[in-house]
This record gives sequence, structure tokens and C-alpha cells, in this order.
Amino acid sequence: MAAPALSPAGLRVDRVQKNAILSVANLEIARGGRPLFDGLAFALAPTQLAVVTGANGSGKTTLLRTLAGLQVPTAGAILVNGIPVRQIARDLVTPIAFQGHLEGLNQDLTVAENMHFYRRLWGGDLPIAALAQELRLDEYLERKVRHLSAGQKRRTALGCLRLRPATLWLLDEPLTNLDQLGVDLVTAWLQAHLSSGGVAVVATHQAERLALRAHFAVEL
Repeated sequence: MAAPALSPAGLRVDRVQKNAILSVANLEIARGGRPLFDGLAFALAPTQLAVVTGANGSGKTTLLRTLAGLQVPTAGAILVNGIPVRQIARDLVTPIAFQGHLEGLNQDLTVAENMHFYRRLWGGDLPIAALAQELRLDEYLERKVRHLSAGQKRRTALGCLRLRPATLWLLDEPLTNLDQLGVDLVTAWLQAHLSSGGVAVVATHQAERLALRAHFAVEL
């Protein structure tokens, strides 16, 4: 059974799932004074995935940033575990892990130093050596990020994300610069995250490469 496709235009929430981790109600977002979409509504309960698709400029990145509490919507509400996301986003330790287009890495630190920094910052407990091996970065742990290839930088960033304990994953084009082994790894991580009771929203041009069934397909 295909995932229901949610078109933003005119969509309204009649009933929010009581056990929803993420609830989006009647969301409207504008950019530069121009509405990108309105009336967007969906809810994700544990184990559920939403995939966001759309042309360049349709608002995929803006939507994810807004879901993360980094931008304020024009109208509507976003709740994470029943709490407004902007209230949660004020705290350093949140149940949200957001990975955007930019890797968020310190170019003058090594792979290991970046990972150790994020693990300490977020209170993660995954062993870095094992994570680096899984990412095929074990040979590059002592290399500065600025000397990595685009694919290696993307894998390092995803590794830092993986070190963050979070229930809600917001991933913006996570497959960019990844080969098939990298895609398989991200898919496996997503599957494990969902199976453990987490939820995820993934914006991608390559939805067909994610071998996962989306519960909601948000088309912008």
C-alpha cells in the first residue's frame, strides 16, 4: 500500500494522534513574503517516516528547518511530544537531530576530534572507533576535515548526527555525495531508528534510493 500523499493546499488536521511524537497542524510557510505552501498537516507516531519531495525552491529545506524550530512559520503549530518546537529548540539537549545541506563540521579539526566534540556536546555513548569503521572512515580519523572528499565529509557529518540521542530525525538530502554503500548504511540506520520507536522526516530528490516504506509522502 502506497503512503498517502499530502498536498499542502487546503489540508487541515481534524484529529491529532494521541501518541504522536511529531504533530504538524495547518502549517503555512512563506519566504521573502511569498507563500511557499499552507495548510500542511500530518502526525508521526513511533516507527513512522515521512518523505518530503518537490522541485528545487519548493520549500523542502525551509520546511525541515521550521520543523527543527530554527525558523518561525507564518501560521500553524508544530509539536514534539506535545510541546511547541520553538520551546524545545531553546535547549541545547533536545529530542531533535537535524542534518541540513551544510555538514556543520570544523574544517580545522580531524574526523575524530569532530566526533568527540559532538559526542560530549550531546551526551552520546556510541564508540567512535566502531562508528568510524561502519562509515569507512577508520583510516581517516586523524585527517583534518578540510582534506576529506565530499563523500567523506558527508559521512563524517552523518556520523556526528548518529552520536546524538534523539527521537526525531530531520534529514535534508542525506544521500548527497554518497555511493551505494553509503546509501545502504543510511537506510539501515533509518530502519534501526524507526524500529526502536523513533520517527523521521527525510527531504530528498532520491526517494527511490531509500529502501523504506514511508507512512507519509509530503509533496511540495
